[in-house]
Amino acid sequence: MPDSKRFSHPEAIRRIARLDLRARHIVEGFLSGRHRSPYFGHSVEFVQHREYTVGDDLRNVDWKVWAKQDRYYVKQYEEDTNLRCTLAVDVSASMRYGSQAMDKYEYACTIAVSLAYLLLRQQDAVGCVSFDVAPRMSVPQRTKRNHLQSIVQALDISEPKDKTDMLAILRRVAESYPRRGMVILISDLLVDRPGLFKGLELLRSRGHDVMVFHVMDDDEVDFPFSGPTRFEGLEVPDRLSCNPRALRQGYLEALGEFLSEVRRGCARQNVDYDLIRTSEPLDAVLTRYLSNRLERNYR
Repeated sequence: MPDSKRFSHPEAIRRIARLDLRARHIVEGFLSGRHRSPYFGHSVEFVQHREYTVGDDLRNVDWKVWAKQDRYYVKQYEEDTNLRCTLAVDVSASMRYGSQAMDKYEYACTIAVSLAYLLLRQQDAVGCVSFDVAPRMSVPQRTKRNHLQSIVQALDISEPKDKTDMLAILRRVAESYPRRGMVILISDLLVDRPGLFKGLELLRSRGHDVMVFHVMDDDEVDFPFSGPTRFEGLEVPDRLSCNPRALRQGYLEALGEFLSEVRRGCARQNVDYDLIRTSEPLDAVLTRYLSNRLERNYR
């Protein structure tokens, strides 16, 4: 296994107890393994031309217009600012399931803090909301490096609990962070799908770019159980004792329908969707995030 994979593997990362140290370990290792630092660029959007006046920065003169009209015009831009990103992290009870080195909650938090560290390193503004049925903690968007500790504290939930009301949460995110930016949702998506899609539609209607990191445990994807097994609900009191081999085909078919529905719902809203197993090295998640950013910058 290459060093970059070995040092970002969940089994290795799990040994680092503090989230901020995990993030530094993952991101610095990830960046050192790249041939060059990733370029994010600024969120600069051209608005209009106006006639040049004395004192304007000559760098903003549109020389193509001058060549055609023999008159000086400067380009006006929307506010020149780095990315504003909000991390929305699911800490509901279902996130406590885990068969790997990290359960879904630990893995999701590690993704979130790693992304926050990467963004703050680029002087981007990062905010965070941890939630179950309602927001548990909310952190405003800031650019300072020491802001990472506020995000870590927002994710340090003693015990995930309750179900998830995704529509109410995404509506709150849209209201709390009204300026256009990026919203990254990290969740197992075991929620009411119509509410999820309405929430994503709301964020997109407000001008946000949206990414969904769908975190699932390997057991949930592969259903490897055999022999008499008792399944217990994490968000409901139900229990089921059965022979799982008799259920496997039906379960996998239902899972396939669930994943297809989520992918289609995200695609309809032009939301980037990524299914992530908790056994997956975390630098792969960062790679896909950067690929998404670069693609959007050059559209």
